[in-house]
Amino acid sequence: MRRPVQSVAGFSLVELLVVMAIILIAYATFLGAGSEQGQARRKAACAANLQQMHIALSVYAAEHDGAFPVTPRATTSEAPLSELVPRYTSDTSIFVCPGSKTPALPGAEPFAERRISYAYYMGLTRDSGAGAPLVSDAQVNTKAKQRGDAVFSSDGKRPGDNHRKYGGSILFADGHAETWGTVAARDLPVLSGAVLLNPKP
Repeated sequence: MRRPVQSVAGFSLVELLVVMAIILIAYATFLGAGSEQGQARRKAACAANLQQMHIALSVYAAEHDGAFPVTPRATTSEAPLSELVPRYTSDTSIFVCPGSKTPALPGAEPFAERRISYAYYMGLTRDSGAGAPLVSDAQVNTKAKQRGDAVFSSDGKRPGDNHRKYGGSILFADGHAETWGTVAARDLPVLSGAVLLNPKP
């Protein structure tokens, strides 16, 4: 006598695809590049970029009477920072923020005609003071900032959107980098004789 065939409960292909889609959407929302957690990881990588940049800037200054790069009539940060390549660093990846959509740069080639991710306080020297800002993620404008002023985009739109609406990183003249929210945690002056240059839009 034949036994009746029992049905086995399980996922159909459609159900499996729906579950996978839900998992992917949840991942993108909470851990992807555009999420706060995703950008927190990228801000940490960004701060490491800035500290690597400080090494190149320091070597440059040691060979130029303590002065960091200056390009007369520069209107964006690319020209002066490009002076570091290839003599002071061949690693151009440090000039592209991992949280931004800026395309990668060719290695060991000057990039004055290309686009980077970082703003630069041109005109400073090693004697400008430990608390002087030197390089940062692109900012919302090129003015000095007081505590509480907007520094980075609050809506995820340009300018100042390297990390969408989740703040950015700032390198100071003494070589330490900090990650902030969208507003200044303390004053960010543009010292006398210096100018703040954003990267190309």
